[in-house]
Formats: sequence, structure tokens, C-alpha cells
Amino acid sequence: MTAKQDVVAQLRALIASGELTPGQKLPAEPALCDQLGASRGSLREAVRELEALGVLQARHGSGTYVSQLRPAQMMRGFAATVDLVPLDGLLELVEIRRVLESHAAGQAAARATPELDSELSELLAAMERETDHTALSDLDARFHQRICDAGGNESLAALVEVFRSRGSHYDIYSIEEVRRDSAKGHRAIAAAITARDPMAAALAAGAHITHTQDWLRRFRPRPH
Repeated sequence: MTAKQDVVAQLRALIASGELTPGQKLPAEPALCDQLGASRGSLREAVRELEALGVLQARHGSGTYVSQLRPAQMMRGFAATVDLVPLDGLLELVEIRRVLESHAAGQAAARATPELDSELSELLAAMERETDHTALSDLDARFHQRICDAGGNESLAALVEVFRSRGSHYDIYSIEEVRRDSAKGHRAIAAAITARDPMAAALAAGAHITHTQDWLRRFRPRPH
């Protein structure tokens, strides 16, 4: 274990034990170095690593604080790593997405409002009018994320967003078959949510994500 890794481990232990709590300012650097038996260089490297993971937050002119440690915020820190996953790894992530989005769609149907119905209808119409592949992919992301947000679990929505961040690098909307079948899947999900049918919404979302996985496996597009 390097000196930096040792400091990271000690800081993590302080946070996990509750000695350092969400929102708390870290002790001054000299005091913290003494407490951890670390050099300033090792401490600063460890702090930078934990900042990148969303565990610590540097505030200009104020100091370094423990973040609020909200699960959703910390999950978004995975995005930089997920964006490097190759296609075969992405297929595994899509399988996890299927489970998560099925649950989210069911919850969205149970909690749906007229405002959600209207938003999904507008997104469907925009997707079916759109001819630009990149714009269509962006609309697709908004449709799925809106449903996840409506499901009411911020952590689930954040995790799906991270998984989708890698999928957005693969263009499958240039394929007519994908555009056609995807539109059918979106309509089925929206219809089940509008009907306030959680089981149908979960099944429709699961089927749609399964098709996405099948398209990626079948066409194996190159990332961009």
C-alpha cells in the first residue's frame, strides 16, 4: 500500500465510523497530517482522489469538507470509469439497466400525474418527428430519465444515468429497424404509465431494454 492509499483508507475509516460526518470541515492540514501520520504531499493526493469520487468537496477560501454523501451524487462519480467500458461490458450494464428501469417504470405508473403524462407525450411526439440521430438519442435519454425520476428513487435514477452515459456513445438510431421498434417500445411504456398500470409499465420497460441489448449484440456498433 502506498502512502497515499494509506491516507485514503484512514480518511474513509474516519467517515465510515462517523468521526467525520457529512458536511463537516476537515481539520487544518497540519493537524490532519499529525493525526494520520502522513506527509502533506500524501494527504493532498488522497484528498484529490476522494474529491474525484465525490466524498470530499473543496470550497475556495474555506477549506475541504466531507460531502453530503448522497448516494445519487456519489454514483455519478462512476461515470468517468463507466465511459471506458467496452461493448461486451456495456451489454452487462444494459442487463442491470433492464432490472432498474423496469422497477422505475412500475413506480412511475403508480405515482404518475397528468403533468408526467403530458411530458411523456411531448417527448414521444418529438422523438417520432426527429430525424437527426444525435438529437434522437438525446430525446431518448430524456424520456428514460424522466421516467426514472418519476419513480421516486434518486439513487436508482442516478445509477441508470451513469449506465446510459456509456450507451450514448454507440449510435444505433442510424438503423431504421431500431428507430421503428424503439418507437413502439416507448409508446408501450408511456401507455402503461398513463393507464396507471405498474405491472404493464414494468413489463414494457423490461422488454424495451432487452431489445436495446439485443440490438447492441446484433449490430455491434463502434463507439464514438
